[in-house]
Amino acid sequence: MNRDDHLLLLRRCIEISESSKRNGNTPFGALLADDQGRILLEQENIEITESNCTGHAETTLMEAASKKYSRDFLWNCTLYTSVEPCAMCSGSIYWGNVGKVVYGLPEKRLLELTGNHEQNPTLDIPCREIFSRSQKNIEVIGPFEELEQEIIAVHEGYWN
Repeated sequence: MNRDDHLLLLRRCIEISESSKRNGNTPFGALLADDQGRILLEQENIEITESNCTGHAETTLMEAASKKYSRDFLWNCTLYTSVEPCAMCSGSIYWGNVGKVVYGLPEKRLLELTGNHEQNPTLDIPCREIFSRSQKNIEVIGPFEELEQEIIAVHEGYWN
């Protein structure tokens, strides 16, 4: 997969995050793609509408993926997400055995947008740091500066 392929799939994550916001949840979206870039699953956040404090897009997606696909298959897949996975979601990706993560906006930039909003008490732990302390060599690609304004646009007005 090349940079243009990653951008295309990340833009789909931005669309999913827009849907999440429209549906009353925080504006985050993720998808799972196979090793050819075919979308297997898509997921928006569900924490508010389903009263599920762990209902982040990546964690919910990994729950569904682990029921549908083998661990060996998942290792060759890529999880795409609009914003860098938080510590919880990074753990879900690790335990779900996905071998690659591609994200658009870094967690530090998200923290600048959300501040201390109770819906997103951001942990300042980059996913690369979490994965570096693991027993798996999970590849991380991101952030993509050319998508920053598109991602931020979805968050505008939400965290005020």
